[in-house]
Amino acid sequence: MTSLASLLLGFYFTILGCLSVYGLHRCYLVYLYIKHRRQAPVADADTATWHVDSDGVSTLPFVTIQLPVFNEMYVVERLIESVVNQDYPSDRFEVQVLDDSTDATRVIARAAVDAAVSRGFEVSYIHRAHRDGFKAGALAEGLRRARGDVIAIFDADFLPRSDFLLRVVPAFRDPGVGMVQARWEHLNRDYSLLTRVQAMLLDAHFVLEHGARNRGGLFFNFNGTAGMWRRKAIESVGGWHSDTLTEDLDLSYRAQLAGWRFVFLSDVVAPAEVPVEMNAFRAQQHRWARGSIQTGIKLLPTVFRASLPFRVKMEAAFHLLAHLNFPLLLALAVLVVPAVHVRAETASLTLFVIDLPLFFAATLSVVNFYAVSQREVRSDWVWRLWQIPVTMAVAIGLSVHNTLAVLGARRGRSGTFLRTPKYGVVGKSDEWLSKRYRLSTLGQPWVETGLGLYFTGAVLYTASKGFFVALPFLCLFQAGFLFTGLLTLLQQRAHPDVVLRTQVAPD
Repeated sequence: MTSLASLLLGFYFTILGCLSVYGLHRCYLVYLYIKHRRQAPVADADTATWHVDSDGVSTLPFVTIQLPVFNEMYVVERLIESVVNQDYPSDRFEVQVLDDSTDATRVIARAAVDAAVSRGFEVSYIHRAHRDGFKAGALAEGLRRARGDVIAIFDADFLPRSDFLLRVVPAFRDPGVGMVQARWEHLNRDYSLLTRVQAMLLDAHFVLEHGARNRGGLFFNFNGTAGMWRRKAIESVGGWHSDTLTEDLDLSYRAQLAGWRFVFLSDVVAPAEVPVEMNAFRAQQHRWARGSIQTGIKLLPTVFRASLPFRVKMEAAFHLLAHLNFPLLLALAVLVVPAVHVRAETASLTLFVIDLPLFFAATLSVVNFYAVSQREVRSDWVWRLWQIPVTMAVAIGLSVHNTLAVLGARRGRSGTFLRTPKYGVVGKSDEWLSKRYRLSTLGQPWVETGLGLYFTGAVLYTASKGFFVALPFLCLFQAGFLFTGLLTLLQQRAHPDVVLRTQVAPD
């Protein structure tokens, strides 16, 4: 074996080893989740009487519900309607529509607000002529005008159930609780293969990541929506910051560092629409990837200086730097085929003793991670197991896009907050291709498609050399890159006259 081949295999095994560490970390989260299964917080079941004292006077805290909106003409009306129809006493909550829109959303939102006010609800419309601070800036502006001691936040794609406030507010009777997060549900889970993949990713995030961290006494985060904050917790740590693209993650860590405790209520769900368009999904993933690394750069030094148990600090590092696995995945994609070629030329089958265990540590841990999450929340979870390899393939396919997001993370340079377009798509018959807000991506889908074709050749080459044990892994790379690249190109070509380079739909 030449020195060049040895160097290549050295890099290959190093990257595979790092990915295996991420895989083992997923196993650790599953372990924590199962170990603390009986310690899961649950919503207060007695929602009928707990909020009335002996004199019949309401003891419910006053709640401000904030609805940050930017160009959401297809969903803003249903959002406002669902929020005002809470079972919570109407004299104990107000709604703020925080609208930064530049299009017809303003007219639709104002009309919905006026309709709600005419029915006796306290709803205010706040429009900013600028987007200073993006979503964080809008939330901060609303907080300055808010009357509530408790703040609920819902993004435009959510439809909170009528009992949401009554089930979540009781958690704040504990004065040490600063934030309560509900679990996301998915209105259009079965709309397409793409929405099924996203639903599985989100189920694993909420059920296992949030569940394990919360039950295990570790830091976890508010997800920007479908949750509630104690106002004092926000204000005591300096309020909303806009120096990262994940203002929710940033505030969450600052609050927990200050001693506020968080609660995850897995039994309280908030239905939402997941993106049906690949470019919308890309925009969401880019924001989360870049923002989490920015938050890690900003806050991890503080975390490691804090008087916290070592396991809490290490878990915070895994949490905030989780998206570093995408550059590793991309590097593995570059090296895996040359590594197979070196084996074919040298007949070094003994190397499989090393890399097969690493491959299985990196992949089977992911399979187990998603399988457990589906078992916990889906009665038909066995049928849904076929979606796991598809979900893994799509994650690989996004490695180019998310690697660019990670590399673009800079302290003090948050970048533009690109919100995820929503189209009001729930059922399979709902159409979205002709609607506004559609996005375009230029070079990346061609790169992904090229990588998919490259791995198609690699699959054929590997099969011809008899290395059949490597074929399943190569097929994941092939399918992932072809799916993300080709789906993006096909969606962009459908009704190309409405594909916009920006997220502003002109009147």
